[in-house]
Amino acid sequence: MAMRPVLADYEDHQVFSSLFTAYPDGLLLVDGMGNIAAANPAARELLGYATGDELLIGMSVDALVPENIRPRHAAYRDGYVASPRSRPMGTQMDLVARRRDGSEVQVEISLSPLQRHGLPFTVAAIRAVGDYPRVRQAIQRARYAEFLAAFGRLAVEGRELQELIDRLPSIAAEALQVEMAKILMLDAGGTRFRIAAGVGLLPDEVVGGHVANEPGSPAHHVVTKGESLVIADYAAERRFHIPRPYLDAGLVCEASVPLKDRERVIGTLAVRSKTPKRFGNDELRFLESLSSLLVTVLQRASSEEALRHAQRLESVGQLTGGIAHDFNNLLTIISGNLQVLEDLPSHAGDPAALQLVNAALRATRRAADLTGKLLAFSRRQVLQPAMVDVGALLRSLTDMLRRTLDQRIAITLVAPTDMLCLADPVQLESALLNIAINARDAMHQGGTLSFAVRRVERLPHGWQDDALPPTPGGHVAIDVRDTGEGMSEAVVARAFEPFFTTKDSGRGTGLGLSTVYGFARQSHGAVSLQSSLGGGTVVTLYLPRVDAGTEEGDAAQQPWLQELPAGLRVLLVEDDVEVRRVAERFLENLRCKVTACADASEAAHCFGDGSGFDLLLTDVVLGPGARGTALAARLRSLKRDLPVLLVSGYASELPDDASQWRLLRKPYQREELATAIGRALLDARSGPPGASM
Repeated sequence: MAMRPVLADYEDHQVFSSLFTAYPDGLLLVDGMGNIAAANPAARELLGYATGDELLIGMSVDALVPENIRPRHAAYRDGYVASPRSRPMGTQMDLVARRRDGSEVQVEISLSPLQRHGLPFTVAAIRAVGDYPRVRQAIQRARYAEFLAAFGRLAVEGRELQELIDRLPSIAAEALQVEMAKILMLDAGGTRFRIAAGVGLLPDEVVGGHVANEPGSPAHHVVTKGESLVIADYAAERRFHIPRPYLDAGLVCEASVPLKDRERVIGTLAVRSKTPKRFGNDELRFLESLSSLLVTVLQRASSEEALRHAQRLESVGQLTGGIAHDFNNLLTIISGNLQVLEDLPSHAGDPAALQLVNAALRATRRAADLTGKLLAFSRRQVLQPAMVDVGALLRSLTDMLRRTLDQRIAITLVAPTDMLCLADPVQLESALLNIAINARDAMHQGGTLSFAVRRVERLPHGWQDDALPPTPGGHVAIDVRDTGEGMSEAVVARAFEPFFTTKDSGRGTGLGLSTVYGFARQSHGAVSLQSSLGGGTVVTLYLPRVDAGTEEGDAAQQPWLQELPAGLRVLLVEDDVEVRRVAERFLENLRCKVTACADASEAAHCFGDGSGFDLLLTDVVLGPGARGTALAARLRSLKRDLPVLLVSGYASELPDDASQWRLLRKPYQREELATAIGRALLDARSGPPGASM
């Protein structure tokens, strides 16, 4: 070799030759012309020249530099030869070396001139930048960041949720260079996982399949503790049970991180490798970042779906409300005329005619109930508390549920016959139906749904609202118990949150129990939930209890509810001519003196100073832009003690200040009109009602 004559004059030739050969960094001996005189094995390997390959010897070092920077490198080399000096590693002078195959590698170079030792050479030590541990770590982190950014770009592009879920395991496996990655989603009961996506899965693992959430397993630990986990070596693991198929597949270590949705663990992201001790802090942080991105995507999709559903409900509600107003006007006309027909002397002695009229009246009442339920569904109904026989309501509801729920579900009822509560009956039935549907969904294989009614003196601890007056009669507690799969503590803690649901996409909005909660609190009551995994669920609805002798419950003790004073002067305002005629007939039948108007301006003109009227009876909607509430406020400014009764077929058309007026819903019976007028007269003497009838 060319180096042998150079070192022959030294007595330690063998020692220096061995050091040169064994040195871990690449060493090049370069003469004053910039030609390579010698290269050690490390340099040959780094630059891609085989041992014994003499092509490197005698080559200009400029050939090891990419062509685009060779002129600058030659100028620098000439300057260095003119004034040689030592330059150690770590001076941040990084270069790119060109290997024999044309590829490039980033290197750092130190220079040691031998001129001061009488030799016309310079020793260039070359080290690949990637050989530094910290540099390798920085490169690895940059690589992980690149994969995170790639997944983030996919999410920003608005890809389908399932496509993003499917892509994530392959991104994790490629970034970490491991054999297996998968996403496990915890089911509603917390007893098993669904394999949402994965790569490198074992033969018995399929996407969409389920695996048990077994205590003692790594996945169970991650979702229970909510913390990341690394198992460095399956063979030495003593904390957890490792399934035999993992060992048979040659997997030796794993890392798992929780998928957390607002501190609630909903699943895990796990990776496994055949390389021991493959996962460190950087790998764990990368997985945690991936899981955070995935949960953000899931939250966005959930919010978007909830928004879309809310918008659909809003559209349905608006459509329902618009139809309900016109439909209830029609029902008012039909029902009113049937009642007038029923009282005609010509029909009094005709049983067949009365039977037909009564059948038609019953049909209108059923149609009115149906309209009310549609409005309750769209949550556009103003609460109208009344005395409710809880036992009777539950007997009717359970009869309906037995016909409509899964036949594998047995339904039981224990309710006394004398338990009365104060609540809106339509909303109470809707709330109980919501609870029953949730119970059905929790009993996939059937079970028992039990209803029980009891009396309690006080609300559960923590539920009494200090802003509300105590209820003298205590509360009626309605227990709805199922034998379903139950809920975890984390799910119970969020069960009443709006839009929270454990059901699959498209099967629930998370508004059911939150609506029940709102109804209970608005009714001066409460709702509680008790559940455990595998132990079923009990939802208890608490409502104010009333006695049959209370004002709400005993109309017989209120003579003014049964018979109005003769000659009551009523200003009637209704824009629908047929509805106005029905109302006139009812009022005349109640011995009232009626002045009927078609709009607000006509009514204001007729009212004058108000001395000629004892009551304003007005529809809420009085044509484009006109409101009965505005008319009532205007007339009240002229006569402060004027009794007001609003009539509406669509409670959501009421403005925010409507609670100061008594409200009668269309369609109404003549007796209901009389009762509502009586209450309006009482309100005028004692103050605003505070709540709609």
